[in-house]
Amino acid sequence: MISTTPLTAINRAPISPPSPSTTTTTQSVPSVDRFALLIDNSKSIPRLLQAHAALLRHGFHDHSILNFKLQRSYASLGRLDYSVALFRRTPSPNVFFWTAIIHGHAQCGLNDQALLYYTQMLIEGVEPNCFTFSAVLKVCPLGPGKALHCQGIKFGFDSDLYVRTGLVDVYARAGDVWSAQHLFDTMPEKSLVSLTAMLTCYAKHGKLDEARLLFDVMPERDVVCWNVMIDGYTQHGMPNEALLLFRKMLRAKVKPNEVTVLSLVSACGQLGALESGKWLHIYMANNGIRINVHVATALIDMYCKCGSLEDARLVFDRIQGKDVIAWNSMIIGYAMHGFSDDALELFNGMREIGYQPTDITFIGVLSACAHAGLVSEGRDFFSSMKDEYGIKPKIEHYGCMVNLLSRAGHLEEAYELVKNMKIDPDPVLWGTLLGACRLHGNTALGEEIAEFLVRHDLANSGTYILLSNIYAAAGNWEGVARVRTLMKSSGIQKEPGCSSIEVKNKVYEFLAGDKRHPKSKEIYTMLEEINGWLKAHGYTPQTDIVLHDLGERQKEQSLEVHSEKLAIAFGLISTKPGSTITIVKNLRVCSDCHAVTKLISKITGRKIIMRDRNRFHHFVNGSCSCGDYW
Repeated sequence: MISTTPLTAINRAPISPPSPSTTTTTQSVPSVDRFALLIDNSKSIPRLLQAHAALLRHGFHDHSILNFKLQRSYASLGRLDYSVALFRRTPSPNVFFWTAIIHGHAQCGLNDQALLYYTQMLIEGVEPNCFTFSAVLKVCPLGPGKALHCQGIKFGFDSDLYVRTGLVDVYARAGDVWSAQHLFDTMPEKSLVSLTAMLTCYAKHGKLDEARLLFDVMPERDVVCWNVMIDGYTQHGMPNEALLLFRKMLRAKVKPNEVTVLSLVSACGQLGALESGKWLHIYMANNGIRINVHVATALIDMYCKCGSLEDARLVFDRIQGKDVIAWNSMIIGYAMHGFSDDALELFNGMREIGYQPTDITFIGVLSACAHAGLVSEGRDFFSSMKDEYGIKPKIEHYGCMVNLLSRAGHLEEAYELVKNMKIDPDPVLWGTLLGACRLHGNTALGEEIAEFLVRHDLANSGTYILLSNIYAAAGNWEGVARVRTLMKSSGIQKEPGCSSIEVKNKVYEFLAGDKRHPKSKEIYTMLEEINGWLKAHGYTPQTDIVLHDLGERQKEQSLEVHSEKLAIAFGLISTKPGSTITIVKNLRVCSDCHAVTKLISKITGRKIIMRDRNRFHHFVNGSCSCGDYW
């Protein structure tokens, strides 16, 4: 029978003298080696307690090697409290006991306690060894890490491979890339762990060229190295490179794990690459990668960003033990697609079953209100967030409210909200307000806001571009010229519009007037055909949105080659009739492209999904899910 006696009772139990039967032969008493093997083979707490009890019964309670093994085993099996109890009962613990207790706390993420034990060890006059340094460096912030670096030099451990690797990791985690690189470059020998630490440093801090150079020359690359490089590309806005590297990983016969797919699912979401995302989902199911709540939530986010709410909801409904993060992802998904009723219905369902909304939940709810123009409902939710749930509004919540109010025409109320915020507004929030000034033709307020930003040194490239657009929309070409001259002298450039489309698991990007694509001739032929369809249906180009002082025909030609129209034309010639076309735009879709896309969906019978900077648009049979409110 397995003993479940508490450790305190075991340690306090009296040691009975050996019975006559046990003193007749020494062979009946297990040896130290036998007990050591018994401890090492105990893979659960009940088995380890049983071994501990046997050790005590045979009088080995003061054996330093066995107590050390017990202390280490308890920590590794998650009973750090038992490990600490043993450590405290050890008279004059040596460096190995101290190192084990430091390592145990570090493994459990108890960083402050690990550092405290290290300090106590020094106070007790016990000199650390290289293993002690390796253990404590794993949890060290930069300040104590520098002190340990000095101590490592003092004790002569700084050249040890494991200590040097730990120091590289300390500086890397703190963002001190120069120090990490200097230590790494002067290492006489580099292990896979040290290479991975430096690779992580480069990738985490956006030095992806340096990371890739190091990655490509690594003599050995385990799944951790591949994950670091793939995640580096994903986190720093290079999703295409992440997917390309994943394909190389598969060719190298390295098996992906949960960390790999989480990064890749995010990359697919950034690109709007639905086909690649679906393939990845199937790959997980076929290769034993468990779709737990974290992976499932990432899949929901990916499907939402790729335009497939149906797939997102299927994943959501299959999650066993949904957490609030999963609910938030689905609510935000509905909100970004403009399905505000679904988002609010899901929010109410979440509350009914007892989940407490978080600040992220309210970002989704307020976004849903903003996309549907639900002003009074948005005000109520904003108030309840603070008053009922005690959630302090963040910049994102204020951004949602400013978007809601300003787009609904309550510009002055939105401006007052911004001026009275208890936190500093960010460029996105100011951009939202300026964009609404342009939408509602309020040049005076737009100028006032822009002047305020310039006067307080808060203006950025977006400020000048939006102000220029406000002047252009009002026909004030002198104002446009003045702003553009200021932009040119300041070195500010407008971000070019870019649209992407995925065809046969490959993502293609288009700029306005782009002719780089190998099928450029066919694309422009299709554009001419589209223009014929549009004229036959009474379409008139919205030349008033062209923000340049050009002739009417030149304005029409400028509109004809917008990046989203090129992407749609490519989609029409590259996909089967009747199939859905999905476009991702880096900027807000213009009103002319919006009107044209509605007509194309009606003429071709195609569903066209377009994701722009603000939200999703589902074009079906001549209408859009946004109801022309975006």
